[in-house]
Amino acid sequence: MKTIVLASRKGGAGKTTLCCHLGVEAERAGAGPVGIVDTDEMAGLAKWWDARKADTPILARPDPDLTAALAALHQRGTNLAFVDTPPAIHPGVAAAIAYADLVLVPVQASPDDLRAIGSTVEAVERAGKGLVFIINRVKPRVRLTGQAAIVLSQHGTVALQHISDRVDYAACKTDGLTAPELDPAGPAAAEIAALWSYIAGKLGVQHEQGASLVA
Repeated sequence: MKTIVLASRKGGAGKTTLCCHLGVEAERAGAGPVGIVDTDEMAGLAKWWDARKADTPILARPDPDLTAALAALHQRGTNLAFVDTPPAIHPGVAAAIAYADLVLVPVQASPDDLRAIGSTVEAVERAGKGLVFIINRVKPRVRLTGQAAIVLSQHGTVALQHISDRVDYAACKTDGLTAPELDPAGPAAAEIAALWSYIAGKLGVQHEQGASLVA
């Protein structure tokens, strides 16, 4: 089982939104079964799942802890596990990072977000894990996006696909959906598919429909 951890000390960076969207997209692209774990006390990911009608991805609650949740997913034959973490760097987040095959760090193109990446990068480096920045909530024709990519590239890999600031990413979560499920032909669907394709390549996971993990 491959484990992908979303981590960022900055609140509001988009960890939960990306976690549910990438989990659903990975399942759709044939890399499942996919599991998700919500370690944030705000439980935004778990509440999204509770509102969801579909059976996938599989939610494992961290009871009593993340180790038990990941073990439960493994026992159910899960190929991929996405772990959402709270906006902090404390022992619980460090423990999640220790399980990661890849850490995704969403960052908005703002000075506050860029200043906040240091502790997350340090935690990932201490654990010896791979890291990918995802520039999130991108505004159209804003020069700061390019500047942010340059700054982030000095600290790690930056995903080629950025995620735009679209209403659908928030609106869909009311009913436990994702933006591509809300509008399969919309621009968000193309963004999420491209982002998952990029991440799958980093993990060595095939992402064609019906494919499975590379041995």
